[in-house]
Amino acid sequence: MTAPSGNQEGIRPQETVERALAAARCDDCVVIADETSSANLRWAGNTLTTNGVSRSRQLTVIAISRDGTAARTGVVSRAGVRDDQIEDVVRPAEMEAAEGSPAEDAQPLLAPGDGEASGTGGAQAGAGQAAWDDPVTGTGIGVFRSFSAALGEAFGVAVAAGQRLYGFAQHSATSSFLGTSTGLRLRHDQPTGHVDVNAKSADLARSAWAGQGTRDFADVDVGAILADLTRRLEWATRRVDLPAGRYETLLPPTAMADLLIYLYWSAGAKDALDGRTVFSKPGGGTRVGERLSGLPLTLRSDPAPVAAPGLSCAPFVVAHASTRRSSVFDNGLALQPTDWISGGELAALVQTRHSAGLSGLAVTPMIGNLMLDGGGSASLDEMIGRTGRGLLLTCLWYIREVDPQTLLLTGLTRDGTYLVENGEVTAAVNNFRFNESPVSMLARVAEVGATGPALSREWGDYFTRTAMPPVRVEGFNMSSVSQAS
Repeated sequence: MTAPSGNQEGIRPQETVERALAAARCDDCVVIADETSSANLRWAGNTLTTNGVSRSRQLTVIAISRDGTAARTGVVSRAGVRDDQIEDVVRPAEMEAAEGSPAEDAQPLLAPGDGEASGTGGAQAGAGQAAWDDPVTGTGIGVFRSFSAALGEAFGVAVAAGQRLYGFAQHSATSSFLGTSTGLRLRHDQPTGHVDVNAKSADLARSAWAGQGTRDFADVDVGAILADLTRRLEWATRRVDLPAGRYETLLPPTAMADLLIYLYWSAGAKDALDGRTVFSKPGGGTRVGERLSGLPLTLRSDPAPVAAPGLSCAPFVVAHASTRRSSVFDNGLALQPTDWISGGELAALVQTRHSAGLSGLAVTPMIGNLMLDGGGSASLDEMIGRTGRGLLLTCLWYIREVDPQTLLLTGLTRDGTYLVENGEVTAAVNNFRFNESPVSMLARVAEVGATGPALSREWGDYFTRTAMPPVRVEGFNMSSVSQAS
């Protein structure tokens, strides 16, 4: 039963989509309703400090005004829209479309059967996915029930060991409902969680960080996280100062995620075609087909990875706005497993239907996960055991782009940079500022370990679904010594 007008709690997001489409007077219309619930825990000094829950709703209306093959778009997105305010979102979007400039990425909207993701709307839903009309379940503080109990035990262990634990856990559930004037009705429910734990010695002189992405916290082993942090604090009992320079460096999965997520975000085909990026071919075109690594590295995305179901993500395009890497006209387009780098060669760039028409390459939209495989089976510990002398990083921090033409990045090491000698970690070393391009780094990868789930320290708040191996890199550029602690 529908709640009285003006009662936000009574609005079902599915109904919001239908009412917005019914109110639209423009030539074409796309409506996206997102409903998100979230819960969090925070702790400091071995004590829980805060917890909280929240719920939010966002309505996005994309109005399209067509004139022959040309199209103009207007996009309006607002939070907390009541049922008596829906038209107040539609009309401004239509006005913006009527007064705007022609859209460069104009395409016909998809209709049922035109290549949209199937099995996620209407009465039928894909495995593990709710149907269009099913209620939104969301998340709450109860998702942390077993995790918080284990965390309490970890506090006791940390106190006994003279350690202090700091960190937070976050879980959200977003249900996205996509409807179009051409008849698409698609839904995706996405749970997303991550935990960040920082362990410090009692005098705060030594610090180590660990993090993990998760769908539901059932796979988070707090004891194992604490054991790993304790080992790294013990490694830091001895400290050695080293100068800047190029070092043989072991990058754990976390640090690889830090670098390769940024590479992925920079791999837009339109920017490459316009000569703006490291993926631009001198003289015009893209570098697709060029070899980037002598090792058989494969960087890929897959909305439903069989070997890593915890990394599953939306199986169709959900574009709230057009950018150089996405197009509102592609909303509902089915996503397929995609190799960005295959066997060491650049295989694809992020493509909309518009950029694919310009490049002559396949349509390969962005997907919400990223995995690197290199055929290796070694653990990080085994790779340490084969190291004569080199550095072991934990994670990278404050990463910024210096030069898009080479994808040169700069940033800092943090919370554990170690010296490896004769197969053993012998000391912690000072932090460094690094200057490296993840693209040129791929050409210097000398060894690849086994791939496993990894949470980026730098980008984990935005992109949690990654799987990476540890790698050995020759000549990683530590450009200067950092005083950051």
